[in-house]
Amino acid sequence: MTLGAGHDAVVIGSGAGGGAAAWQLCQMGLKVLLLEAGPAFDPSKDYPLSNAGWERRGFPKLPGSQAVLTYGDLGTLDAGFEDLASWSRGGFPWRQPVGASRPPSDVAYAHVMGLGGSTLHFVGEAHRLHPDAFRRRSLTGQGLDWPIGYEDLEPFYTRAENVIGVASDGVPDGRPRSTPYAMPAHPLGPGALAVTAAGARIGQLWQVNPRAALSLPFDDRPACNYCGQCSRGCPIGDKGSTDVTFLRQAARTGRLTVVTGATVTRLVTGPNGRIARADVVVRGRADTVETPIVFLCAGAVQTPRLLLLSASVEHPDGLANSSGQVGRNFMETLAWRSSGLVPGLTGSHRGLPADAICWDPDADDPGGFRLNHTTLEAGLNGPIAYANRLLSGHGAALKEALRNGFGSALAVGAIGELVPDDRSRIMLDAQMHDALGLPVARISSVLTQAALDRLRRMARAARAVLSEAGAELAEEDGSRDAFTATHVFGTARMGPIPPSRSRTRWAEPTIIPTFGSPTPASFQARVAESPHH
Repeated sequence: MTLGAGHDAVVIGSGAGGGAAAWQLCQMGLKVLLLEAGPAFDPSKDYPLSNAGWERRGFPKLPGSQAVLTYGDLGTLDAGFEDLASWSRGGFPWRQPVGASRPPSDVAYAHVMGLGGSTLHFVGEAHRLHPDAFRRRSLTGQGLDWPIGYEDLEPFYTRAENVIGVASDGVPDGRPRSTPYAMPAHPLGPGALAVTAAGARIGQLWQVNPRAALSLPFDDRPACNYCGQCSRGCPIGDKGSTDVTFLRQAARTGRLTVVTGATVTRLVTGPNGRIARADVVVRGRADTVETPIVFLCAGAVQTPRLLLLSASVEHPDGLANSSGQVGRNFMETLAWRSSGLVPGLTGSHRGLPADAICWDPDADDPGGFRLNHTTLEAGLNGPIAYANRLLSGHGAALKEALRNGFGSALAVGAIGELVPDDRSRIMLDAQMHDALGLPVARISSVLTQAALDRLRRMARAARAVLSEAGAELAEEDGSRDAFTATHVFGTARMGPIPPSRSRTRWAEPTIIPTFGSPTPASFQARVAESPHH
């Protein structure tokens, strides 16, 4: 039996990449079959942020919404970086012994398998890559240059922002724009105002952070209510996750068919080297899907896993892997966060998470990392977090400190550029298998000396602005102590080798540009001319 006959294209995964791909294909007149391994979430039921106990809930974990993973080499804790050890005044046992293996944190690889993917729980920062990011090797001697530039992606940034409804003020940030933002900027919350003022006094330029959250009603979606709970799931639909943006608009065309609970287990090529079908298990039933066109958008962990699982006699190292690069160049989230209490500050639990950003906080590392206001993103928006993490003592003294201190927390986070280490990669685990009997993805991620040096600069910059704001540090955590990744990259990268020069038809992906709106017939013709798709 063949699942979903009659479609023109198959999209695997419904997150940021898959949702946008399905939308574009439907806009072009193609019938799209979207296969999502996880479930569909119901915001009104699954994100009960108005209920008692909201602060104790993270993003919900529905059956089938988390992948089974294992962890390999995550590096060891270097004694030379004890100043980057995580700690909390509330007594969280975060400190690890020097020389021990760096463990995965409780969060580890933060992801969602479900209709909308990890955009369901992302905070919603929506800035663009800087033009210099596309030529880092040419500029710094590190990493690699992209085979495309910022100017190639700028029209697509604009289109995506208009579908999502990105809000910002358009103040120049080194990323040229062809059009204004779709939405006016959100007002800065009390915490962001405190950080912005302190940053100005020490030479840090803070600005409004572009946010995928509506500042005005748009596309039958309401404006943000500033509950501050973006990463716990948005119950009203103002956050720009793909389920309420790209997929919702694609569904309106009548050309989108969505199948949830559909795990693709293998991609099978035909005699011409192109993918002929996908093997899929839908809620326990094995099936096949014809793939006239296929877009693999399963994220930086599951995409290489599926390509490696699809090894065959013709492709012994897995699909698209004649270069040996599939699964390599894994980049975790190099992150730091410092938090404290600011006497006299009030209302820092109100507003929009990640509402302010500073792009170049350190002259010694320009463009190497950025800071953002992260009080709400850090979960410091309720009394339980204050009592558990920021305040010491117990009984009446703790209650009094909570009454006096609530609303005065301030947190600054940093995200840094990471050049991947050769040991950092996604592999198939030969020992651990999932419920279908298939090897699971095994994540290895090692921080180099250069990464730890950058992490120290990140901590220094975050501490500096908090100190200027009058904060007394109460909690710090970062990548040195434990593997935590909220955004991962690098494992199925594109390259500059044209298909005609590749060693095999699967050596590098073909990039099919979609400038303008080609007709379905012309699109199919271009795909047919491609050596693989």
